[in-house]
Amino acid sequence: MLRIYFREAERLVLRDKSDETATENTVAEEAVAPVLWYDLVSPTPAESRHVEQALQLAIPTRDEMEEIELSARLYQEDGGEFMTLTALTNLDGDTPAKTPVTFILKGETLVTVRYADPKPFLAFVHRALRVNAQAYGCGEEVMLGIVESIVDRMADVLERIGNEIDGISREVFRGKATPSTKKTKDLQSLIEQLGQKGDFLGGVRESLVSISRLVAYHAALESPQRRPSKEVRQRVKMLQRDAVSLGDHATFLSGKVNFLLDATLGLINLEQNQIIKIFTVASVVFLPPTLVASVYGMNFAAMPELQWHLGYPWAVLVMLLSAALPFYYFKRRGWL
Repeated sequence: MLRIYFREAERLVLRDKSDETATENTVAEEAVAPVLWYDLVSPTPAESRHVEQALQLAIPTRDEMEEIELSARLYQEDGGEFMTLTALTNLDGDTPAKTPVTFILKGETLVTVRYADPKPFLAFVHRALRVNAQAYGCGEEVMLGIVESIVDRMADVLERIGNEIDGISREVFRGKATPSTKKTKDLQSLIEQLGQKGDFLGGVRESLVSISRLVAYHAALESPQRRPSKEVRQRVKMLQRDAVSLGDHATFLSGKVNFLLDATLGLINLEQNQIIKIFTVASVVFLPPTLVASVYGMNFAAMPELQWHLGYPWAVLVMLLSAALPFYYFKRRGWL
């Protein structure tokens, strides 16, 4: 799919839809009206060739976009500036997916190449096409607007994850008593939730790091053809600060997840130790009565209590006392 956005009165205007016939029919219009943004979404070979011929550059393939080395993500070629970041989709669920997004700046034109449709792109387009929308004079400003939308989305996601982690923390350290089996089962469920939150935060941190690198690389480039305004430089600096601060917040939340995970595992160990403790105390309590019963169960002829009329009640009384005394002792020591 190829969407072509033209510039009219410093505003974005969508003139072309995504079919190949319309793409071929817009060549004349592109020659007259300045194209501000080519948006390639899972492009076909014909759509990629159309943009390559229009800008005289090579569009990276999906495999090239997914490479993780820095030289394959941030570079200059054919007079264009190629920058790839890692975006996240399905952020409203518990299993976000990573997808590469490539920004190509050449002159005043921006090209975006992506194989998913993250919500920040839709939100940016919705704002940019409004009547009273912000003015966009070049592709660099469009790119910064998209990256700002992605960062805002990350901030909302981190806020939601932080609230969910706070809820899990209250569950882990709740004061009300519950049956051991039910509490242990709840703690096991919390471990699964913490694992999901940890994976989620890992993806968010990776995306924020790629954004921070992209913005830093773009800010460090010096080109006589690109003379950013003071407002653009301020926006770039603000994006750098936002990406770093959100990355620090994501790191803090990851540390909190690890702390809660350790605390949950510790509580499960305490529950298991309590069960083992009960069996241990029970075996110690019943050891003396077992000894008494074993003595009086021996088949010896010379045992005076066998002929005693009160021998059986006496043996039962001794067994009860031998069980009660250890129990009382453990209770006094606080072991029960």
